[in-house]
Amino acid sequence: MSKEKKLILDKSQILQIVRRMAYQVYEQNHTANQIFLVGIDSNGLKISELIKKELEQISDIPVQLIKVEMDKAARSQPHVNLSTLPDKEHLHIVVVDDVLNSGRTMIYALDPFLQLNIEKLQTAVLVNRSHKRFPIAVDYKGLELATTIEEHIEVQLTEDDYSAFLY
Repeated sequence: MSKEKKLILDKSQILQIVRRMAYQVYEQNHTANQIFLVGIDSNGLKISELIKKELEQISDIPVQLIKVEMDKAARSQPHVNLSTLPDKEHLHIVVVDDVLNSGRTMIYALDPFLQLNIEKLQTAVLVNRSHKRFPIAVDYKGLELATTIEEHIEVQLTEDDYSAFLY
């Protein structure tokens, strides 16, 4: 038996949320020499790209994207691959994903940055479900949604469709 999907965010709402998050990132990092947006593949990376585009319109601070790849289904800590590792000091890093559920993916994505000279390490998600099993606080969230454990959130970010569904 399949559950009916309920639209919770459409394209205009997602773009509005991304714009707001970009302003919040800029406000909290306005003294940074550079901001690193770390997108968890694949939707987190797409949201990072959208935030980067907005930041470049409102700020002169250089923004660099870093792609994170990992096996999200791994039962123990997966190997985390980064497209690049910053070699600067006093880093301002924002790790971005589409949905925060248990916090497992986010906490593993944060791990490689803990050995660096960080000024700020922050997190951003489009939808926060608040079913944390890991101690993750979200700095920038688009939508806080109370769901049951059985419910799921699906985010679609394709050329033709930006949407989020609850089912």
